[in-house]
Amino acid sequence: MKEKKRELILQIARKLFARYGLKKTSVDDIATEARIGKATIYYYFKSKQEIFKTVVNRELTILKNAIKEAISKENSPQGKLRAFILTKISRTHELVNLYRVTKDAVTELLPDLEKIRESHFREELNIIKEILSEGVRKGKFKVKRIEFTSLAMVSVLKGLEYPWVLNGEPIDIEKNVDAILEILFKGIEAK
Repeated sequence: MKEKKRELILQIARKLFARYGLKKTSVDDIATEARIGKATIYYYFKSKQEIFKTVVNRELTILKNAIKEAISKENSPQGKLRAFILTKISRTHELVNLYRVTKDAVTELLPDLEKIRESHFREELNIIKEILSEGVRKGKFKVKRIEFTSLAMVSVLKGLEYPWVLNGEPIDIEKNVDAILEILFKGIEAK
């Protein structure tokens, strides 16, 4: 029973945070929507910020698991890289709260989220490094500086995913990802 109540709070909070953001969502809003008392929420969570942090952490876990599953279904390094990028970008649309965590919100409202964001960034970096290393070992990629290349790729993806997610415009994710991969695999230099 306790776990169900906590889960209800998190589901309602996730929906409200996605719709209104952290600042405009109150504990009262969550309690009203969940049809429970405000005191019940404080029984499970110390603050609205703790609820938000839990929601964001869950979204990161959902994303991480989806990426790992997609990569595990691929055999080639190229397929793994494509699966990583496609899954990351397509699942991002479902994880609105994760992308409400801007630098300002992190430093102003929830300093703990900076640690979560950094941890997620490191995990993505490690996944890309593993894929690139495998590609080099198999003779599929020619990468001299795997660490630097991984950092560049993760940074480029972060820069590209924000407009796709925040604009709310429908995009052809596969077409855009394939264009990015073509640039990555074939380069921009005329031969």
